[in-house]
Amino acid sequence: MNNKNIGIASITILFFAHMMNDMYANFLPQLTAVLILGNKLSVSAGTLIIATFTISSSIAQPIFGYLIDQRGQRWFVHIGTLWMAVLLSMTGYISNTALLMLVAAAAGMGTAAFHPQAASMVGMSSRNNKGLVMSAFIAMGNLGLAISPMLLLPLFSNYGVEYTWVAIFPGLLAAMLLYFYAPRIETSKKQDAPQLGLLLKSIGNSSNSELFKLIAIVVLRSVVHTGLMTLLPIYFLSRNFSAQFTGSLIFAALTAGSVGGIIGGYISDRFGRKPLMFFSMLLASAAFYGFFALSGPVSFILLGIGTMALLSSFSVTVVVAQELIPENTALASGLSMGFAVGIGGLAVSLVGRYADIFGIDAAMQLLFLIPLLAAILAIFLKSSKDIRLNEQISVLNSNENNI
Repeated sequence: MNNKNIGIASITILFFAHMMNDMYANFLPQLTAVLILGNKLSVSAGTLIIATFTISSSIAQPIFGYLIDQRGQRWFVHIGTLWMAVLLSMTGYISNTALLMLVAAAAGMGTAAFHPQAASMVGMSSRNNKGLVMSAFIAMGNLGLAISPMLLLPLFSNYGVEYTWVAIFPGLLAAMLLYFYAPRIETSKKQDAPQLGLLLKSIGNSSNSELFKLIAIVVLRSVVHTGLMTLLPIYFLSRNFSAQFTGSLIFAALTAGSVGGIIGGYISDRFGRKPLMFFSMLLASAAFYGFFALSGPVSFILLGIGTMALLSSFSVTVVVAQELIPENTALASGLSMGFAVGIGGLAVSLVGRYADIFGIDAAMQLLFLIPLLAAILAIFLKSSKDIRLNEQISVLNSNENNI
């Protein structure tokens, strides 16, 4: 990549657009929660709709990432955002579950196009504080996730799901800003990017098992994160909390996660990626169980602490993935922010089925165990300083040229 000096205004626009983009990513959990409590959907059907969006938006990200690394498709950021906004604004008028799943899958392609390009632009804006810069970008996305229930849950609960049309306006604004102000940088040159076959061979090398361990950690974290976003609205509303109070609680918890992302980036730059991932997952599991076991303000505080700990490693895993594939940072972003998250989203549909059989409480307790598995995997990660995938790619390219 040919990284020019990216202006503060352009980076700010990317941060804002990420907030709007991820607000849409948490759109369907609010819609399905209202439909489930209105007996228009089962929990398993609702989670399957959400999983369809998550899988579509996530699995496609590495593909978009590879295309971006090869050709630098800047337009992905604004077209992807507008595409998702338009489709999600239509969902309140769809009563057929299969059709709703189809629209959700199509909408997911919009965020799949946005994330690798935007993350690559942001990742190239800083060399010395990459963890902190990326954590700020991720934090804005998490803030968007937090805003969604606070705004949409009361809207759908009080006025009906037909008001989804309102959702088109934030996406339209973000798309316009991206069109005019997104960084106009040359993200890559086709001849400089590794051939797809070489890249896949390099990624598949046994010495690069770090990438697969990292993806496994992201998958486990995604199951918990997506599961909480899906089940918390149902959990609180089923306990007769008002839609406004429920939205505010989830907003506070996810905002804490956004703050955790910034703190995690700062800590990882100074004390290492591996310790941050290990201890944050341990803390997340303990705090979540405390939230479930207790009641009142203390339980809400523990929910915030758990979310903060869970998401503190979000930006860290993106940075590690980019360090593993330094010549293809958009692909790396797509794998860590997309593919792995999509696999986690698929698993959430199983959690929804579990909730239908054993209840919401049992499903949430199951979720709270999962960070412990991620912590165990983190033990086996190497220091990012020992990883030199870019050298492997260079060697492979050199060998190919000599044949």
